[in-house]
Amino acid sequence: MEFKSMAVFCGSRTGSDSIYMKMAGYLGKKLAQEKKTLIYGGSHVGCMGAMSDACLEAGGQVIGVIPEKLKNVEVAHQQLTELHVVKTMHERKAKMADLADVFVALPGGAGTLEEWFEVFTWSQIGYHQKPCCLLNINGFFDPLIAMLDHTIDKGFMDPSQRDFIMIETSVEGLLEALQNKKV
Repeated sequence: MEFKSMAVFCGSRTGSDSIYMKMAGYLGKKLAQEKKTLIYGGSHVGCMGAMSDACLEAGGQVIGVIPEKLKNVEVAHQQLTELHVVKTMHERKAKMADLADVFVALPGGAGTLEEWFEVFTWSQIGYHQKPCCLLNINGFFDPLIAMLDHTIDKGFMDPSQRDFIMIETSVEGLLEALQNKKV
């Protein structure tokens, strides 16, 4: 599939393993090199900051969306191509969903998971048909993947809905899988 923009949900913290920051930065750089616009939460710290800085440094386009309440907590990035300051988290997610062709989660906390699960749920109920991806760096999402499989085993999720999720372990694998995806 051809896509122009990727929404990435990831941590405003660095995580306990330097690979998370490294891979966030690498994804940002690759998006710039591929001429894809990065859509993300608008922060200048943690994995979000590493990713957006790398994308900008490589000449990429970066659009941040941050709620007014988090502007100082997550330290809004001031050098972005565009920064949208919205009133609520609901507005943030809706704006990111409108702007993006693809959704990807990198390692992060509850906010990352909540944002990704919302767009995944929207795909399940037919609000969009955009790919929902997990970049499973160093097995970070293995417990989540096991939980999704458990929900299928226990009858709370149809096995076909698992097919909505693209899971890759490398940036190159992710970009290649998206390129080869039939829409």
